[in-house]
Amino acid sequence: MAKKSMIIKAQRKPKFMTRRVNRCRVCGRPRGYMRKFQMCRVCFRKFASEGLIPGVTKSSW
Repeated sequence: MAKKSMIIKAQRKPKFMTRRVNRCRVCGRPRGYMRKFQMCRVCFRKFASEGLIPGVTKSSW
């Protein structure tokens, strides 16, 4: 779980745009972020398995 202070800091507008940190909208995790879904890989996998992300299905072969 991400620190509350770091999540709040990331939400503020940075002085320069290159300092912006992408964080998961669900849990606030900074690593493993997917821009298209705006969430980390852990939350993406959980939501995709539950069928909460439209157009995404769990692959099996």
